[in-house]
Amino acid sequence: MTTDTAVHTGRTALGPFPPAAPRNPDAPHVTAATIDVDAADSQGPLTRVWESFGYDEFNWTYTPTGKRLLQTFADFSGGGYFVRPHYMYCSGSGFGIPHWSSGNVYHEDADGNPYYDFTLLDQAYDAIVGAGHHLLVELGFTPRDLLPPEAAELTVVPSPTAYTSYEAGAWGYPPKDNARWAGLISATVRHCIDRYGEAEVKTWLWELWNEPDISYWRGTLDQYNELYTATVQAIRAVLPEAKVGGPAVTSGGLNFLRGFLDYTSRRDEPLDFISYHTKGCHFPTRDYRPFAEPAAELLSPSSTKMLYDLREFNRLIGSYQAYAELPVIVDECDAAVPAHFGRYDNRNYSFQNTEYYPVFQAKLMKKILDLNATEPAQVAYATSWSFYFEAERYFEGTRSFLTAGGVEKPFLNAYRMLSLLGPDRLRTTSNAAWQVGELDHTDGSSMPEEVDALASRSEDGSVAVLVWRHIDDQYQTSEDRTPVTVTVRNLPAGSYRLRHLRIDADHSNSFTVWQQLGSPQDPTAEQLATITGRQGLEEFEAERILTVDGEVSLEVSLPLPSASLLVLVPSS
Repeated sequence: MTTDTAVHTGRTALGPFPPAAPRNPDAPHVTAATIDVDAADSQGPLTRVWESFGYDEFNWTYTPTGKRLLQTFADFSGGGYFVRPHYMYCSGSGFGIPHWSSGNVYHEDADGNPYYDFTLLDQAYDAIVGAGHHLLVELGFTPRDLLPPEAAELTVVPSPTAYTSYEAGAWGYPPKDNARWAGLISATVRHCIDRYGEAEVKTWLWELWNEPDISYWRGTLDQYNELYTATVQAIRAVLPEAKVGGPAVTSGGLNFLRGFLDYTSRRDEPLDFISYHTKGCHFPTRDYRPFAEPAAELLSPSSTKMLYDLREFNRLIGSYQAYAELPVIVDECDAAVPAHFGRYDNRNYSFQNTEYYPVFQAKLMKKILDLNATEPAQVAYATSWSFYFEAERYFEGTRSFLTAGGVEKPFLNAYRMLSLLGPDRLRTTSNAAWQVGELDHTDGSSMPEEVDALASRSEDGSVAVLVWRHIDDQYQTSEDRTPVTVTVRNLPAGSYRLRHLRIDADHSNSFTVWQQLGSPQDPTAEQLATITGRQGLEEFEAERILTVDGEVSLEVSLPLPSASLLVLVPSS
């Protein structure tokens, strides 16, 4: 069997987008904007596409820091996220490092008989379920005892920093025996039902593999399809109502996805959701420049590229009549790749420390909802591939919710803001917003500066308006604040309490506080308390009471980048 990825039917770059977005220092700014919200015009349920995250380091799930972070998400969201870790079936010591971990479940005795050890899986799943979350179970990868003979083709040069060829990627070969793989799957499902109960496990999503269109899968499309059949049969034999899907391809894997959907539709294979990934950029990584120097080329993510990917994939899915209404899960949906690279690898990753990133994420989630309104296939979840990294420096710049010392990064506050939106989406317009229809005429440019908003209504009559000013170019600055008038119409008359929450350089931003303290890598207890005291979501102004007779206009002044959440709560 060849390991050439060409057997995967070929990769396709979608649209005219470069690997990363270059600078455009002459791009115009938004000098003023008006937002109109109709509190009486519900657009239907607000799909909470952001309620999912995942990460490579399976073994960090059950560390004290990992468990605290899982609980933090549960506490501010009031509900469960879908959590998707890598490497659950990989053989190993259970010691996690960036981009590697192991569940060490499958083993064979001296006579070749399979047996299972769920010790590490239990610790990880206990932490996730115990915090009130649900599993998006990524079934991968091949245990060492199930490697086929051709896995010997993959070798590594021994060195003090290298493990064996297994850790180097032999786990990506298809299992040597699909029946033994199926036995592992059945045993896992049965064990999870026994431990967590059938009602909980019925909520889980069971997905075969990760990014089989690249080196995560060293087999063919046909071999993946065959393994999908064996996997689904094994799951459904234990839990007939289990939700199954895949194939979690990269944004270059459109042809692989087409081949998979042709196979499942032709054979009427069970398929409850369809998954794929998109990334906003890939910087020339590990630049290894002196730390005080800027990047060799100033580059940024492109949200436009990500949305273009989503639209093309969803249109392919929508072309299959049987699948047009299936949930779509973009279970890696990130501004940059890879997650474990930071500013010391390439200075362009610095945005993952700053206020730029939470505002980018809020903007992206809203635009995904806009695409849902125009395309037949609907994104149900857009997963951030982010968690935390052990043993990194303060504000390393990796794609994560925490930095060293368990300090929350500004990125986490995007999710706090989104969690405060109500269940119903309200009709909202902006005269300074980029529209998803502009994808029809894209030349590959990243998203220009815009002011846009996402508004919601809650059962108690509260109206929340999330409004932002942002541009994809992380290096674009402005000394001027943009005045924005937010008008909310058709409110029931009465008194309202106004809350105004803000993310910018001066609010909800542990990073700038750390910088103001001299960027200490060994902060004192007092310094650490000062940093953590500013890490959460902060009020921009004191709460005030407004008397409303049907309509209210609020004036907001937005620096670049920033996001404000305005919440109008009826006073009793």
